[in-house]
Amino acid sequence: MKPARRDVLQTAAALGAVAALGGCEKLISKATEHFGQTVPDSVDVPSSAEVDSAHHLLSRAAYGPWPGDAEQVRSIGPSEWIEQQLAAESVNDTLCDLRARRFEELEQPAGECYEYFKPVLRQEMARQTLLRAVYSKRQLFEVMTAFWTDHLNINIGKGDCIYLKPTDDREVIRKHALGKFRDLIRASATSAAMLVYLDGDQNRQGNPNENYGRELMELHTLGVRGGYTQADVKEAARALTGWRVRKKWRRGSVYFDEKAHDNFEKTLLGQVIPAGGGEEDVDRVVKVVCGHPSTANHIATKLCRRFVSDDPPTSLVNRVAKVFRKTDGDIKAILRVILNSDEFNSSAGAKFKPPFRFVVSALRAVGADTHAHAPLMEYLVRMGQGVFEYPTPDGYPDRTGPWLGTLLWRWNFAFALVSGKVPSVDAPVEKLTQALGTSGQGAEGTLFRYLIGRTPGEQEQNALTAGELTTPAAKVGLLLASPQFQWH
Repeated sequence: MKPARRDVLQTAAALGAVAALGGCEKLISKATEHFGQTVPDSVDVPSSAEVDSAHHLLSRAAYGPWPGDAEQVRSIGPSEWIEQQLAAESVNDTLCDLRARRFEELEQPAGECYEYFKPVLRQEMARQTLLRAVYSKRQLFEVMTAFWTDHLNINIGKGDCIYLKPTDDREVIRKHALGKFRDLIRASATSAAMLVYLDGDQNRQGNPNENYGRELMELHTLGVRGGYTQADVKEAARALTGWRVRKKWRRGSVYFDEKAHDNFEKTLLGQVIPAGGGEEDVDRVVKVVCGHPSTANHIATKLCRRFVSDDPPTSLVNRVAKVFRKTDGDIKAILRVILNSDEFNSSAGAKFKPPFRFVVSALRAVGADTHAHAPLMEYLVRMGQGVFEYPTPDGYPDRTGPWLGTLLWRWNFAFALVSGKVPSVDAPVEKLTQALGTSGQGAEGTLFRYLIGRTPGEQEQNALTAGELTTPAAKVGLLLASPQFQWH
């Protein structure tokens, strides 16, 4: 069912008595359940020894299957699902909005955010991010939002960044997550949050600050071995002088100070930026760095690493880089190549889940109802991936190694989730096992097929039946904590 926003609001009004008894969050949970955002009555499971293609696609291009999602992908085919996800604006996301948009302060202009305490903003930004990842029907969009958030990382612990990041998230990351790469970089270059984080608002004629110019080329575009020099860093810094963040009137907004701008000629990566360009110099810088051949290869490599493997095949990286150059960095076209590739389809189980993906995929797998209160968010902090808390500009790592030390907290979370010991999280494990038909003999195998996407091997089956975990909840917890569920 695709509920119209009007229908949801009418249902919310009809559930007013529930709101009076249990508050807004209980009302939201009842409304979303009414419109089908819950565990369906019946859930099919794959029967192949190889990972099911629908399960694999949802495990990478989404945050893992919600009960019933894999059947939908199988019914329309993976390619059609990809196309629907690329047209994110056409996907009805009313039920997710109902959960996520209650944090009204995050929708305010930057100046209004200064009226809130930092801990409140920090908590609500993290909660909203998690809720969108768990409940959005625009799953690929949310995955790409997380990718670009890391790519253009801003630590909200620095200066006023915490007040400015909600606008950056809305107007830079989410606005351009499936758009043109150049538009994304241009928006980021004059984002108030980025100007504060990388000291761009301190960059002035005669005393250029090189922080942003360096990260623009090293991290955001060309890559560390992209062929730029220290001279290029200095020239980029000169071209980006004069951008300021207001401290009082219209606090948090960005303006260009002509007097602080170096208006003389610059040469960046062999291309001349003529004198007298003023505030248009930023557009010239963005055009030069985004059009450099190294940028296509750098972004292609990062996206293939995110979706395929830690060390992606050169053949795929080259094809993706070619599409990047041909389409001027069209993100949808790039994703279409990656997600339909043979390399992607044959890469099941090659990626280790970072903590955020692990927690979200577990919540989605069991069809959890949550409003992401502090006890749930604390698990992410304990695992080392607090939302918006990475301290350096390179963002959270996208390789396996840094996350292997988080396993104990993953096991703790898995068993706490299925036993109802994560406050404010309702995991309907009994309903899920009923939908899977796992009440009798062979239940372990069915649960394995559902959560892992394939039939268990002989050793895996023996391990599932050898222990003393006899309840459905315990078996689900064991599988969520298993090595197989940590990889996708």
